Amino acid sequence: MDCSSFVENENSKTMFTINQIKEAHSKVKSGSDFPKYVQEMKALGVTSYEHFVSDGQIQYYGSDHFKITGDVKWTPREIAANGDSEKLKAFLVIHQQGQTDYPAFCEQSAEAGVEKWIVDMIMMKCIYYDKAGDEMMVEAIPKL
Repeated sequence: MDCSSFVENENSKTMFTINQIKEAHSKVKSGSDFPKYVQEMKALGVTSYEHFVSDGQIQYYGSDHFKITGDVKWTPREIAANGDSEKLKAFLVIHQQGQTDYPAFCEQSAEAGVEKWIVDMIMMKCIYYDKAGDEMMVEAIPKL
């Protein structure tokens, strides 16, 4: 058994694996696919996740303090020192229209000063944060 593919809290009844998450993520081609992706993640038992723009690492959370961390996806990139919410909004609009893919949106997010975003699947919100830890934008996730 490959222990790197999942972590289980001894009190946890819900368990999902990095491989299951990768499978769900492989179906996402643009921002327009995001609502369906969120529904699939919820079905796996993911309650939220934190995406770190600098290296692409994601920490996934489930019930009963369950947590699993994905691999670093790329060489660390520089995040702009100051967050620019207007620039982020413009990048997000074109991403949601399918004009950019995930890697391009991550690059644009770094340019806009996004250090991380948190997707809360209970509240159905995506919250973007700058390097100072301040909220740059809160986006409601559309329901299907």
